[in-house]
Amino acid sequence: MADDDPPDRRLAEASPSAKFVFFVLEREAPMTTAQIADRTRLSPRTVRNALSRLDGRNLVRERPSFRDARKTLYEPSATLDTTHE
Repeated sequence: MADDDPPDRRLAEASPSAKFVFFVLEREAPMTTAQIADRTRLSPRTVRNALSRLDGRNLVRERPSFRDARKTLYEPSATLDTTHE
């Protein structure tokens, strides 16, 4: 898998939990790790692992929260092509 692969392909090869986290972020970003864990009911460890894998595939980006600099917000860095020909 290369960085120039389309986002759909990079996500297709991700784990089920990483896919779930990505789809939640697509709809509700930006979110903290705790917010993602609460929304998905995944353990915080699973969420951190999923975010790490998504980051490694260049599918999410992180930025500091302006409300609380101790927290990190996550959002998709890529959009999926949902059109089907």
